[in-house]
Amino acid sequence: MNLLDYLPGVPDFPKPGILFRDISPLLANPAAFKEAIAQMEALAQSFDYTHILGIESRGFIFGSALAHHTHKGLALARKPNKLPLATHKEFYGLEYGSDYLEIQQSTLPAGAKVLLIDDVLATGGTLIAANKLLRNAGFEVCGAITLLEISFLNGRQLLDQHGIANKSVLVS
Repeated sequence: MNLLDYLPGVPDFPKPGILFRDISPLLANPAAFKEAIAQMEALAQSFDYTHILGIESRGFIFGSALAHHTHKGLALARKPNKLPLATHKEFYGLEYGSDYLEIQQSTLPAGAKVLLIDDVLATGGTLIAANKLLRNAGFEVCGAITLLEISFLNGRQLLDQHGIANKSVLVS
């Protein structure tokens, strides 16, 4: 099964020049979604982690499924003003703007070793922000896994420069 067949590109979304990869067809196909999680789980076996951090919003989908399959705790990195309790936050740049991530201060236990999960590795900005967020909060980041890496944007090189071990199921 070629999982890229289930990730069609949508040109000029959300802005001109951006090729958005739609995960909806993959999620709608039970066999493709199961295969994607199985491949992410295989990659996760090379990391020593106690918890998964799913990054809003599409990272929630893959992070929760992976946490279920690996019997690990799940934490969520949210966009601004979505969490009711005190948070840690980190600003970051996107391919098409800037934003920040938050994690509720009480979510992870002391000593948590966290594996970052997102759907796409583009420029690496979101994963770098999640890494900084967790490290500044006193947690260990073990690495990052994404479903898809868009190689021409060089996000892998940037993650490597920041010392973030990373793996992707697919590279395009």
